[in-house]
Amino acid sequence: MAIQLTERAVTRINELKVKRQTPDHFFRIGVRGGGCSGLSYFVDFAEQADPKDKQFQFGEEQKVTVLIDRKSYLFLNGTEVDWKSELMKTGFEFKNPIAGKSCSCGESFSV
Repeated sequence: MAIQLTERAVTRINELKVKRQTPDHFFRIGVRGGGCSGLSYFVDFAEQADPKDKQFQFGEEQKVTVLIDRKSYLFLNGTEVDWKSELMKTGFEFKNPIAGKSCSCGESFSV
């Protein structure tokens, strides 16, 4: 298994890279301790990859390279990342099959 990005997420990442004027940066996804449920997701842009990072390519025309460190990958394997823009919530949404419980905002989880 691996991680998946929806087309909406790929489009939004590319929009953010243009807005930030960093078209060559990588998109980093990770997990760290904290949040309501014990572990929280984070996203960031990275200028370069760490040699130990797992890398995934997404997108048809405008490619997005996602970086995930090895420890985070243990918690993210099989996760789908989507972009939601709704009245009450706008942001990246994680659908993680190994999350046993998650908080109502969807930003943290436990296994």
